[in-house]
Amino acid sequence: MPARNHAILVNFHLTGIKLQLMNTSQGVIFSKKPGFKIEWKLLVFLILIMDVKLVVKVLALVFICFMQPDLKFGFNIKNSRLPLFYLIVIGIAILDFLLFPDFSSNYVLVILTGILIWLACILAAHHIKLFVERTDITILHNTILVFFILNIIFSLINLSAILWDIGFRNPYLYQGQYQKYYLNTGDFIKGLSYDTSTTNAVINCFGTIYFLYRKKYALVLASLITLILTVSNFGNICLIIVLITIFIFKSNREQKSIIAICIMLMILFYSKFSPQNNTYLLSTINKFILHKKDDSPSPQELIPIRERPDSLLTDESRKEKIAVLYLDSLERLRLSSLDAKTKKEEEKMVGRLEIPKDRIHTPSFQWTRDTTSFQRILLTYIRSRAAFTNLNIPEGSSGKSLAFKQSYSFLREHHNKIITGDGIGNFSSKLAYRATGLQIAGSFPPAFIYSNSDFLYNHFSLYAHFFLKPAESHSIIHNPASVYDQLLTEYGLIGIIAFFVYYIGFFGRSRKLLTYGLPLFTILLSFFLIDYWFEQLSIVILFELLMFLDIKEHLKPPGHG
Repeated sequence: MPARNHAILVNFHLTGIKLQLMNTSQGVIFSKKPGFKIEWKLLVFLILIMDVKLVVKVLALVFICFMQPDLKFGFNIKNSRLPLFYLIVIGIAILDFLLFPDFSSNYVLVILTGILIWLACILAAHHIKLFVERTDITILHNTILVFFILNIIFSLINLSAILWDIGFRNPYLYQGQYQKYYLNTGDFIKGLSYDTSTTNAVINCFGTIYFLYRKKYALVLASLITLILTVSNFGNICLIIVLITIFIFKSNREQKSIIAICIMLMILFYSKFSPQNNTYLLSTINKFILHKKDDSPSPQELIPIRERPDSLLTDESRKEKIAVLYLDSLERLRLSSLDAKTKKEEEKMVGRLEIPKDRIHTPSFQWTRDTTSFQRILLTYIRSRAAFTNLNIPEGSSGKSLAFKQSYSFLREHHNKIITGDGIGNFSSKLAYRATGLQIAGSFPPAFIYSNSDFLYNHFSLYAHFFLKPAESHSIIHNPASVYDQLLTEYGLIGIIAFFVYYIGFFGRSRKLLTYGLPLFTILLSFFLIDYWFEQLSIVILFELLMFLDIKEHLKPPGHG
């Protein structure tokens, strides 16, 4: 009989490689199989830098500088290792300060803070690039995978907390607790960063595209579902456009199938799980983009008058409510006078009694109209500022479009600010809001609060106009925040040109090497319309990591073709 092959398998773990020693009839065979290994320093850095708190971001930078004490940035006019854009905006800020000096201690702290934020961007990009240069590609992909999975897990924990709070029902339809959730449910799905749900939406947009190109289809669906949970209408629209483009121009059969499933999941969510968000999205597009008149009745008109709070009624409607309640009381008296036999007969005619459902027209199921504590603080602040102005905004105008019009009008009236802008924190930036001391975009030392009159008269007045209204007006379509607006108004034409040439151009020169990098770039540039993402020190860093990795993975070694 032929000898049987008996194999004894011994595994040795050395730097993430499984060494297998196999004893067979042919002798001893050594084989290598890659184990799952991550770069833990990179993972810790990503988790810390994505956190919303500035102090945690500082801790992340201190940690990574300690772990990688290498400060050779490699800036160069030709073939710079990092985007020259970062150095240029710092230079513009210093130049503008010299041209239009303001040596007050308050503004000196503002400009120093702004420069430190840009230096933090450089430091983060440098260390991200170091990780990509020094770490095996497989280990980098493993680390990024773990990061995305952790973000999905934290998002599900956010959803679980909501379900625990409302009793395990669909929060996207639940209108109780003064509509704390309902249309706002996505705002509570913040993920790993504890930042706004928009940040979580961008992360999951990146994850969906990244895993689609990596052919990890289960994680594509997991990222997409997490994105859907955030109910980022802007993010969903951007992703759908990108997915359809990939479907048409560059995808295999499997990817086309997954893209089709992704789009169907989005349609299913908006049609079945959150139809009111579908209505809200269509209404917003019609009103603020297509400028169509909305003839549908307001929610208040649909509420029976007997169930409307008195605070929302006019004198005439109060009289009508009294009359209706009086007639209701007469009807109750009539019913109570019926004998038991008549009641039974009526019950048979009506049918089986049902368990009473939530009375969704009661006050606790409607938007609360009370002025919030933040709105009261905001009112007190603007009343103490002479530069603040009450804007006369026509119905159907979006705050976002008005913000760009304000910027254009300002530069047209101040020709001396066209080239270098109005200066850091003086017109449109996260720092401008932070420096007010109102905790809008983080804290600022109370003794050094600062607000430039250009900011107060323009973007801050616009912001206050919409955020002093009820919660339904607190939308990104009314928020003046935008990277493009920031660069144009605070850094001038030089700033916006530097962005296109030395940031977009920096990655654009490697466009022939990019796979998932191209759609990621499209998504990032779209989201630059709705916030000050460079100052956030979050998604731009994740984007740069993915771009550097994509370039490295497809860059041919010297001497190969």
